[in-house]
Amino acid sequence: FLFAASAFAQTPPAIAPAACGPAEASFDVALENTKSTPAQPDAGKAEVYFIQDDGPMGNHQHITLRIGLDGAWAGAYKQNSYFSVSVEPGEHHLCANAQSFGSPRKFVALAHFMAVPGKVYYFRTQLFAGLTTLYPTPPHLDFDPIDSDEGKYLITSFPLSVSYPKK
Repeated sequence: FLFAASAFAQTPPAIAPAACGPAEASFDVALENTKSTPAQPDAGKAEVYFIQDDGPMGNHQHITLRIGLDGAWAGAYKQNSYFSVSVEPGEHHLCANAQSFGSPRKFVALAHFMAVPGKVYYFRTQLFAGLTTLYPTPPHLDFDPIDSDEGKYLITSFPLSVSYPKK
């Protein structure tokens, strides 16, 4: 009985979290190698930068990550890139999901924040999957706010990600 309960607890939920967009949606992603600095938010809004940092695996990972904002997909990115969105003030719920890595419900990470007009926020995703054969780790997706200095540095180092919904 305990074994069955443990197996049941590890089964992914039948529905995606409310912060994500529709499970069947997917994106094509293009990278623009234009170097830029973070933009200031539109009047009365906040700006949110989403940064995919492949970390120690470099650009050997070819996973497309979708980013959800309050129940709709805001965009997608891959291979050390970034994109940004403008948001209204208030509480926002975020979702990161690997669209091209197994089940759409697999590798979901969540975050939330309170947007203040005029502020810029930075969130980084990192997918870790068995970094070494000596010390393998189970695959997992991190989705965390990062310091503005780190965010600005990564944005000036990485290309802009432009995503288009697949038809």
